[in-house]
Amino acid sequence: MDRQRRSHLAHADHPIAAPIADESVARLLDRAVADEADHALDLGCGGGEWLRRLLVRYPWMRAEGVDIHTAALEQAREGAEESEVADRLILHEMDAAVFASAHRFDVVLSVGAAHAFGGLLPTLAAARELLAPDGHVLVGDGFWEREPDAAALSALGATWDDYADLATTVDRVVADGWTPVYGHVSTAGEWDDYEWSWTGSLSRWALDHREEPDALDAYKVAAEHRSQWLSGYRGTLGFVTLVLRRSP
Repeated sequence: MDRQRRSHLAHADHPIAAPIADESVARLLDRAVADEADHALDLGCGGGEWLRRLLVRYPWMRAEGVDIHTAALEQAREGAEESEVADRLILHEMDAAVFASAHRFDVVLSVGAAHAFGGLLPTLAAARELLAPDGHVLVGDGFWEREPDAAALSALGATWDDYADLATTVDRVVADGWTPVYGHVSTAGEWDDYEWSWTGSLSRWALDHREEPDALDAYKVAAEHRSQWLSGYRGTLGFVTLVLRRSP
């Protein structure tokens, strides 16, 4: 099955592609969108769920999204049309890591897309170039809740130095010239809801569409992912979302 189609099916019940609950998403957006903000950018927007919610929540805002995947951008476009915010959204089909604009944005988002840039700090470097002087960055990435064992690293296809612990992660961000003005560490409940939703949505689709050529593959992927999570990285991989401003 095509990876983008699989992701679309797996996120049917949890359209925010990160272990963050709806109320946490709303709170993070409220901390990132200042009263005078009017233009947001999402680098690696995927299906556009962050931008859709932002535009619905703040009807004066305009937004742009960047992603390399055609199917994801089509999903973002459809979601914006359904929510009647498409007239305030511009989508760019290109690599987020090389996106450039003469405009500077009041809010730059990149949640769960650090792999597109080569890590958290390169993501922030890209955001810095596009951020208005008093703007906010909303960025989310993984960290080690505890020392990863071989099972966790194997399940994630990761190495020990792919992430750091939470304190070190934040220290690195601060040393890079940023000040956290808010943060959210995903709870165990948020992680469980995300993973059960991911594996459950994909499994349900496979069971309901047994005649589809991709059904068996989707079923196996969901089962493998569930095993990797439960027997591998559950309780080891954390996720932190930070609201940042440039340090003085």
